[in-house]
Amino acid sequence: MHNMIVIIKKQLRDTFKNKTILIQFIMFPLMSVVMENAITLNDMPENFFTRLFAVMYIGMAPLTAAAAVISEEKEKNTLRVLMMADISPRQYLCGIGIYIWTLCMAGAAVMSINLPSSKRLFFMTVMAAGFVISIVAGACIGIFSRNQMMATSLQIPCMMVLSFAPMLSMFNESIKKISAVFYTQQLKLIFDGMSFDGITASSVMILCANALICVILFLLAYRRKGLE
Repeated sequence: MHNMIVIIKKQLRDTFKNKTILIQFIMFPLMSVVMENAITLNDMPENFFTRLFAVMYIGMAPLTAAAAVISEEKEKNTLRVLMMADISPRQYLCGIGIYIWTLCMAGAAVMSINLPSSKRLFFMTVMAAGFVISIVAGACIGIFSRNQMMATSLQIPCMMVLSFAPMLSMFNESIKKISAVFYTQQLKLIFDGMSFDGITASSVMILCANALICVILFLLAYRRKGLE
């Protein structure tokens, strides 16, 4: 636990130095609050912008942050120094994951301001589950990548699909059918119901399948590449 806390403190300092990562945690919560209160359209669904940006936030911020942090430290050989300081790969990965998850949850709490108090627990629970899957997916990319450039080239298409496919599915039935296999699309459907009672068995199964695939890919990437 001490080693993981050290990693979290280190990443907190690094985040304020790296504006590219920092803006990932601020952009969507801020846009959600501003647009939810500034824009009103006829027949617009309740909390439309909060639900829309929540899915985009899940598909973008934790994935890109995890991939960027791990790939950057691999490229700069920071990880080699950490390993020499008796910090195990498991402690490092847990520290990074907890740190990114906590920052993302803080952003989700800001977004939940727009929601009725009765729906906030549901919102935060779904966001928490989505963040975990995205962090594992981002860690896969970070471990597999040799450097930051390679990580960026891999994470951009993944981020674009996961973040924008649910939004585009609202306007195109073909995209909706294809994107149904992605966890972000299922999270959008869950947010549309905005209730624990509205969660379907198929959505849970697809979410679990996505999580399992990410974990398997993570284990394969770690076994093949490691952290050094």
